[in-house]
Amino acid sequence: MITGALRQTGRLFALAAEVSRSVFRRPFQFREFVEQFWFIASITILPAALVSIPFGAVIALQVGSLTQQLGAQSFTGGASVLAVIQQASPLIVALLIAGAGGSAICADLGSRKIREELDAMEVMGVSPVQRLVVPRVLATMGVAVLLNGLVSVVGTLGGYFFNVILQGGTPGAYLSSFSALAQLPDLYISEFKALVFGFIAGIVAAYRGLNPRGGPKGVGDAVNQSVVITFMLLFFVNMVLTAIYLQIVPPKGG
Repeated sequence: MITGALRQTGRLFALAAEVSRSVFRRPFQFREFVEQFWFIASITILPAALVSIPFGAVIALQVGSLTQQLGAQSFTGGASVLAVIQQASPLIVALLIAGAGGSAICADLGSRKIREELDAMEVMGVSPVQRLVVPRVLATMGVAVLLNGLVSVVGTLGGYFFNVILQGGTPGAYLSSFSALAQLPDLYISEFKALVFGFIAGIVAAYRGLNPRGGPKGVGDAVNQSVVITFMLLFFVNMVLTAIYLQIVPPKGG
């Protein structure tokens, strides 16, 4: 079991390396990239906006309640917005990209594999990785970065509404605390996380789609496995990136 897991991990990293190299090869499949970008964006924009509202509300309500207990209501806005931008927004985007876009990519590639389309492409001298995988991975990365900005804005507005309306906070204190605690690197790390998470979601989905087992049933199992594996990797990578960021970038005023 351990040997098999290590072998699968090595093949996953090998695919990631091959995709990274193939990005710079010509011809670049621009039309396929645009089609996949639009497809992934169309199935994730609305869910991302709708999910970000309760996320921002829950964070704002929880942080507001905690700051009231500590007598630091003036820092509610900054703390809740930083939590949304640094942590909630990239994770929301990554989970939606993996659950919606990644599963679709895995199912598409898996169905092509069991119909032997990918083998036919290799016989004709066409690389399936360059032709199919690279545009899909780049599309997931691009959509993740753009969706992260949307989720950050909607989540911040949702937190503002619930803090000011439901908890009786003042708009001026909310905005001033945000400007006092937030800094541009917080947005940079959020976008970088979204970029990395999109790459991971695309690579895992493509890897499981290229290696299904057992015919059509194996494709369904590969889709489920890709989503689970992506979720596990995302939370681990998020922990590592957050720890590194907090060590490298000092807090504002620190």
